[in-house]
Amino acid sequence: MKRSLALIVTLASGFVLSAAAQNPATAAPAGPTKIAVIAFQVAVAQTNEGQRNFADLQKKYEPKRQQLKALAEEIDNLTKQLQAQGEKLNPTEQQSRAKTIDEKKKLLDRSAEDAQNDFQGEMSEVYNGLASKVYDVLANYAQQQGYTVVLDVTGSQQQAPIVLFASESTNITKQIIDAYNLKSGVPAPPAQPAATAPARPAVKPPAQH
Repeated sequence: MKRSLALIVTLASGFVLSAAAQNPATAAPAGPTKIAVIAFQVAVAQTNEGQRNFADLQKKYEPKRQQLKALAEEIDNLTKQLQAQGEKLNPTEQQSRAKTIDEKKKLLDRSAEDAQNDFQGEMSEVYNGLASKVYDVLANYAQQQGYTVVLDVTGSQQQAPIVLFASESTNITKQIIDAYNLKSGVPAPPAQPAATAPARPAVKPPAQH
C-alpha cells in the first residue's frame, strides 16, 4: 500500500481538527488545553476499509494498465525495427513507419492521461467518502478523551500548522484506525501488491533519417 498511500496523500487536503467546535453544546468545560496530533490522511488510508477500497480500485484499473503497457511495448518494438532497418528502407517507407509510430505514441499519451485522470478522480471520491466517516470517529474519540484540539500532521499539507515537536503519547493515529476498524467491522484485507495509477511507460523515439 505504500505507493497507493503516497498517491492518496497527494490527492487529499489537510485538516485542522477541533473537537470542541464540532458540538458546542457538549464541548468540555473551559480549562487547560489538551492537544493531540494525527496523521489523518494516513489513518484514512490504513483503515481496513480504506485498504480494501483502494485495492479494489487498483484491480479495476489493472486491465487498462496492461493495455497501456502493451501499446508502449508495441511502440518500442516498432521503433527498434525502424532503427535497425532504416538504411534498407526507401524514404517513403521510412516516413510511413515513422508516422505510424508517432500516431501510436500520441494515442498512448492521450490514453494514459485519460486513465490517470479517471483513476485519480475515483481515488479522490473513495478517499473523501471514507474520510468523512473516519472524521466522525475522530471527533467522538477526541471528545471522550477530553482533547480540545487535534492537529493534522500529515506531511503533504500546504496550510496546516507547523508542528515542530509532538510527544508520541499525543499521536492518536493508531487509536483512530483501531476505533474505526472496530466500528466498521471490516476485516483486515490480505496483503496487496503496490498500487500505481495507470501511466505511460517510457518509449524510445524513432531514429531520424
